[in-house]
Amino acid sequence: MSNILDLTADNFQQILGEVSQTKLVALMFWSPQSPECQVFNQLIEKVVADYPDHLVLAKLNCDVEQALASQLAQQIGLQAIPTTVLLKNAGPVDMLSGPQTELQLKEALSKHLPNPIDILLENAKQALLSEDHNQAFIYAKQAYEMDSNNTKVKLVFADICVNIKKLDDASALLETIAENERDPYFLNIQSKLTHAKEELDSPEIKLAQLNVETNPEDLSLKVELASLLSEAGRKEDALSELFIVLKKDLSFGEAKKDYLAIIESLPQGDSIAATFRRKLYSLLY
Repeated sequence: MSNILDLTADNFQQILGEVSQTKLVALMFWSPQSPECQVFNQLIEKVVADYPDHLVLAKLNCDVEQALASQLAQQIGLQAIPTTVLLKNAGPVDMLSGPQTELQLKEALSKHLPNPIDILLENAKQALLSEDHNQAFIYAKQAYEMDSNNTKVKLVFADICVNIKKLDDASALLETIAENERDPYFLNIQSKLTHAKEELDSPEIKLAQLNVETNPEDLSLKVELASLLSEAGRKEDALSELFIVLKKDLSFGEAKKDYLAIIESLPQGDSIAATFRRKLYSLLY
């Protein structure tokens, strides 16, 4: 559902009263007949779209809803349009008179909205709970790119890296955490990382590797080994085994399907995915 809507006599009590209890509401007085309003309308819609879970833009068309606009204008002392009133808990917390630049608008909103990094981290955690590991990684990476020195960001990013078996990345992140900031969350991630690393060379994987070495022409054994490697998070090793199979027989069993599934499981933009996608194309074309 869009967080941009038209304010009317039918919904204004719900939006300005109920919705503003849980979200920041930007009430914009405007007229489509005003060139300044039209330009600002495009700008504020663009900015508001970046905060779908925390901000609602309620657009009051002063030409269409004249009675409502007159009533609310008197209450706030409106003097010009466009004017944007920010409301929380059914009360105004700020008023922006006249058209604003994008920077002015973002600065005003930032005073009343969660920090963008906190929003990204919360989105990352929610995606992780939903087992959407790819999206969780993207959110955490965006937060890390915004502030690579933020301990909370590094811990959440490391946690997600452990979950998607990017263990080297997780280790590198944890190593940058100062001794005095190694709290219980850090210790929990470190414990999960240690356990994940132990699984990299499980007895099952070692046995499967021995079987492959003993029977190098048995492609089914390579597929079995690739499955174990993938489950342990060794995606690159798994893809390498499957690529050997596909080079010998492009239609062997479920090898191509498994190969593509592993690529799709990697985070968007992952270099390993790009490399092995090109390798497969070289066989296909």
